[in-house]
Amino acid sequence: MLEINIICIGKLKEDYLKKAVAEYAKRLSKYCHLMIVELQDEKLPNKLYDKELEEIKRIESKRMIDVIKKDTYVICLDLKGKQYTSEAFSQKIEEIALHFNHSITFIIGGTLGINEELLNLAKEKISFSTMTFPHQFIRIFLLEQLFRAFKISHHERYHW
Repeated sequence: MLEINIICIGKLKEDYLKKAVAEYAKRLSKYCHLMIVELQDEKLPNKLYDKELEEIKRIESKRMIDVIKKDTYVICLDLKGKQYTSEAFSQKIEEIALHFNHSITFIIGGTLGINEELLNLAKEKISFSTMTFPHQFIRIFLLEQLFRAFKISHHERYHW
């Protein structure tokens, strides 16, 4: 069974977001082994200068790099990444599972994003939109799209 890892900065605090993650994790358990790793985010100073911004991104990205499993297909979620339709995303997941690896790791950075070192480790960068969303919501978007991708690849109806 395909292993899906999601490494993200910050813990979910809002109960409604935790419930959404739990619901999608339950739904996805039929299709994959899901592991979500939440790492500590750095406190942001009131005034953020470029040097501080880059240092915080470096620290958070290093935390993520340290927990990436060997031999996993790394995909970073990034505003500049490739955008997919749900069908194309489903095909991409199938392609990775069949031809590259049975482990996929998605990276969701913190408030400031991901540094270049981590972006360069990724086999691919994807974006759900050119608009900016809170990184906590992106986790839900990713889980929903993964569930939709598995439903599509199994020729199952999604909407009920």
